[in-house]
Amino acid sequence: MAPRPSTLRLTGHALAQVALAVPTILAATLVAVGGGTALLVIGIPVLLVGLPLLRWIADRHRAMAAATLGHPVPADRLPDDDLPLLARLATWGRDPMSWRELAWAFVSASVGLAVSLVVVLLMVGIVTLVLWWYATPQLMRLRSVADARLLSRGSHELLEERVQVLTETRAETVEDSAAELRRIERDLHDGAQARLVALQMNLGLARELMESDPGAARELLAEASTTTGAALGDIRDVVRGIHPPVLADRGLAGAVQALALDLSVPVTVTGELPERPSAPVETAVYFAVLECLANVAKHAGAEHAWVELGQHDDLLVVVVGDDGRGGADPSGGTGLRGVARRLAALDGSVRVSSPAGGPTLVTLEVPCESSSPRTTPSSATG
Repeated sequence: MAPRPSTLRLTGHALAQVALAVPTILAATLVAVGGGTALLVIGIPVLLVGLPLLRWIADRHRAMAAATLGHPVPADRLPDDDLPLLARLATWGRDPMSWRELAWAFVSASVGLAVSLVVVLLMVGIVTLVLWWYATPQLMRLRSVADARLLSRGSHELLEERVQVLTETRAETVEDSAAELRRIERDLHDGAQARLVALQMNLGLARELMESDPGAARELLAEASTTTGAALGDIRDVVRGIHPPVLADRGLAGAVQALALDLSVPVTVTGELPERPSAPVETAVYFAVLECLANVAKHAGAEHAWVELGQHDDLLVVVVGDDGRGGADPSGGTGLRGVARRLAALDGSVRVSSPAGGPTLVTLEVPCESSSPRTTPSSATG
């Protein structure tokens, strides 16, 4: 647990909060006016000034509250990186944290300002120094608790959001599983099953011709041998689509290196995994990387791609990048959406940064628990 800040430091926080009171009122006014006139277009430039200013001020208060309380006060805003202007404004508008920060601004500039002023004024008078020394930690903690409650989502909201996410990911996982079963059934029916039926017919004919026409029987047996090999190949392809043998044998890093060798674009694989993730995590991340590299080969027009593997505490992080034309849009196709659904079932996430002209970076993050210690040395495949 972080040590509690001193009374002097808390007083410094109070002085900063007093100094930020006027900018807070200004930012909140700009946001309110800009939001009310955004449909008239004239409010958009006002919002573009007011909302970033309000967010910056709120983040300063989050930092002070976190230092006072000894625990983080996260913003939990909706991501808006690399979004076009109108999409960013729409994201700000539907982000609950934007409304929380606006409400906080008026509370901070009134009740919060009063608390901070009391702390500052108690320090000014010689008679009130003792009261300042003992009252400041309590007053600043009271203000910090209020700031933290308004500037971060409560446990009830987080629980509701978690239930909603689990409901959606469960439905998507069931749908994906049903589609995968249909694909396996189709592949077996059209591939291995058809070849095995032909094999059975050839063997039956060969048995009938064994005495009357041994030469024709031998040709049928040779054809049956070829059909057997093709059927085994079809079955191996189906099994590889469920859980690639290279993933079981060599782990995630080795399997990704194998993918890199097969890609038409040169791919560099780097990174180190101190422990081997669990099988579900390995499988999900493997197929996510496979989809990302397939997109590079098909759409990016890249000369080079790279995959960076890393593990930070209990978080597996994989970055797939390329130097292609950029402009990748997760909402424009099913590939990246499928990757996001696959990882969401494991509480994972996908972030895409792909400005026009590149580079494109797809960051995959999945909470992981190790299945067995296994150190994979850094390597490069290109």
